[in-house]
Amino acid sequence: MKKFQPQPGFVVQAYRFALDPNAAQEAALRSHCGAARAAYNWAVAWVTASWWQRKAEESYGVPEAELTQWRPWSLPSLRKAFNTAKHADLRFADWWADNSKEAYNTGLANAAAAFDNYAKSRQGKRRGRKMGAPRFKSKRKARLTCRFTTGTIRVAADGRHVTLPRLGTIRTHEPTAKLLTRVQAGTARILSATVRHERGRWFASFQVEVKRDLVRVARPEAAVGVDLGVKTLAVMADSTGEIRTVPNPGHYNQALKQLRRASRTVSRRQGPDRRTGRKPSKRWEKANAALGKLHHRVANLRQDALHKLTTAVTAEYGTVVVEDLNVAGMLRNRRLARRIADAGFGEIRRQLDCKTRQRHATRIVVADRWYPSSKTCSGCGAVKAKLPLHVRTYECDACGLVIDRDDNAARNLAALAAASTTGTGVAGDRDTPVVSKPRGADRKTRATRPRRKTETGRAGGAALPHQRQEEARDRPQAEALTL
Repeated sequence: MKKFQPQPGFVVQAYRFALDPNAAQEAALRSHCGAARAAYNWAVAWVTASWWQRKAEESYGVPEAELTQWRPWSLPSLRKAFNTAKHADLRFADWWADNSKEAYNTGLANAAAAFDNYAKSRQGKRRGRKMGAPRFKSKRKARLTCRFTTGTIRVAADGRHVTLPRLGTIRTHEPTAKLLTRVQAGTARILSATVRHERGRWFASFQVEVKRDLVRVARPEAAVGVDLGVKTLAVMADSTGEIRTVPNPGHYNQALKQLRRASRTVSRRQGPDRRTGRKPSKRWEKANAALGKLHHRVANLRQDALHKLTTAVTAEYGTVVVEDLNVAGMLRNRRLARRIADAGFGEIRRQLDCKTRQRHATRIVVADRWYPSSKTCSGCGAVKAKLPLHVRTYECDACGLVIDRDDNAARNLAALAAASTTGTGVAGDRDTPVVSKPRGADRKTRATRPRRKTETGRAGGAALPHQRQEEARDRPQAEALTL
């Protein structure tokens, strides 16, 4: 699907409202989301059928030229094939006309994106962990969601209703004045709408093209370094030397006692079992809904706290310096994973990047992942060889500076804002020329992988990562996707 490009002076923003549908409207919402899931499963089955057929024919010795053709998974191809199959397929023949075409298009678009991500991952063109082939979505576990891109999508003039294709007018749980005012003034245009079921409540998210004027920050000449942590959520040091600390709310830890009690209640009820086909009891569904509400409340509290923090930072400083943290790697630490996830390091970085560009057009500087902000002395620039995590006070062996570990890191990050023009990026060494790091190293040494043994028992040299990627890139797409 082609990505929408906003006009100059406009930004794409989401407006999310909770819905209050009646019984008939909720049944229609569930029907549309179920139709999207059914279309997704059909697309996965239709594409992978040719994969398994070719695999079976190859086992019988069928020549390459006579094998079954690969089925394409682009959205136009899936839509054309689905329109042909929906009249003959018994799974869709009786009820496909009850829902909007956008419901089926949602499932087909998701399937096309899933196959694209899988192909890019297999060919080494996608960052992150390798993705497996798309799988069927379970009726019980699949998230209820549906996206509308065409048809009647608007906000009612009374500010308490929204209109969606085939679903009609649905009352909202909260006023829609913040979007209605912009639409009536001509400074906003609704592009699409997505309905989603979360924690027992329906939500409608509108993708809107909004005309937004940039707001001048309070201190455009000041720079701030933001050092994220677990004990304190953020330590901010600006270019004037002022240091501020934001405590970690720890919303999950505060609700942990209630979550454990609710989880224990759910485990003692008769839940679903796919192996035996057992359906959940009413008491299990009630207890599971209560547990979901607790998790939803924690998520809302965390989101509210992060938005307040990032909004305050981007509205005050002209330059914001953050670290390029490896959050996915940090979550592998079983001792700190829960607290790191509760702090929301990745979400803070995303919000800062978005708000600095779209609201204030301020400068954001991302420190290198291997920049030793905690090990570097903010007074003289000396770098410690090791600084364990349990050592919370930084003591410089060169100049004798004694400072809190997080305060020291925040000062060094703030100095990076002017490092490219005035110095080395060390808080106490702004006017000196750039010098190399100790021993000339500014990257962590790459760990060598052990050599794998071949079937004969000898150590065989495996292909290098870049060689494997080049081989997969040169290999035809069909062969790269063979199951």
